[in-house]
Amino acid sequence: MAVGIFDSGLGGLTVLEAAQKRLPDVDFIYLADSEHAPYGVRTADDIYELTCAAVQRLFDAGCDLVILACNTASAAALRRMQEGWIPEGKRVLGVFVPLIEALTERDWGDNSPPREVDVQHVALFATPATVASRAFQRELAFRAIGVDVEAQACGGVVDAIEDGDFILAEAMVRSHVDALTRKMPKPQAAILGCTHYPLMLDAFQEALGADVKVFSQANLVGESLADYLTRHGDKIGSGEPAYLTTGDPKQVSNRATQFLRRQITFTAA
Repeated sequence: MAVGIFDSGLGGLTVLEAAQKRLPDVDFIYLADSEHAPYGVRTADDIYELTCAAVQRLFDAGCDLVILACNTASAAALRRMQEGWIPEGKRVLGVFVPLIEALTERDWGDNSPPREVDVQHVALFATPATVASRAFQRELAFRAIGVDVEAQACGGVVDAIEDGDFILAEAMVRSHVDALTRKMPKPQAAILGCTHYPLMLDAFQEALGADVKVFSQANLVGESLADYLTRHGDKIGSGEPAYLTTGDPKQVSNRATQFLRRQITFTAA
C-alpha cells in the first residue's frame, strides 16, 4: 500500500524528499492541489472542503495513510476531519506533531500534564491561515507551560517560492523576521511552520542570527513517519513515487524541477 503525501502546492515535496531518503522502499503518492493553491489565504471552510477532496483522491489511489504535508491544512482542517470525516481503516496525520515533539522533547504518546521546557520564547513563521487558526499554540499548550509564542503571518513567501522567485522570497523573509523581532526581540527558537520554508532555511537563519535554533519540518516528519511505519510494517513496496496535480501537469512539473533541482514529472490527478 502506498503512503499519500498532500500539499496545496509544492512545499510538501521537501517532506517527500526527506521521507524517501529515510524510507527508500516505501511507495509514495504525492498530490499537489495546484489549481487551488495557495491555501494560506483561504477561509477555514474552504481549506476543509479542499483538503477532504484531495485526501479522498489519495484514498481512491490506494493510500490508507495520508500525511498532510501542509501546515495550513493541518491547522485548519485536520481536527475537523478526525472528528467525523475520515473513513474507518484510514489514517490522516499532520505535520505539527513531530515539530512539537522536537520542541518539547517529549513523545506524542506522553500524556503527562504540561510541564516547563527549556525554550521559553518561540517565533512562529507561517501562512496567514495557520497563524489565524492558533493550532500550533493549542497543541503546544497540551504539552508545555510557560512558552511565549509570537506568530508572524508570512504573506507572499509561498507565492514567491512557487513562482521560482527566490530573490523576492529572501527579501520577504528578511522583512517578516524584522517584523517579528520588533515584537519579540530575542527569540530562543524559531518554527518554520510551512513546508515551503525549508527552502529558505538559510535566509531565516541568517536573518534571525546564529543563536536562534530554527526547527524545520521536513526531516522531523521523515523520522516520525519512519517510526510510525516501523510499527505498521505493511507499507513496504518498490520505492517508486507518483506525482499528481490538479493543475497543469507541464507547468507544475517545470516548477517542481526548478524547486528540487532535479527532474520531477507530474500527471493530472
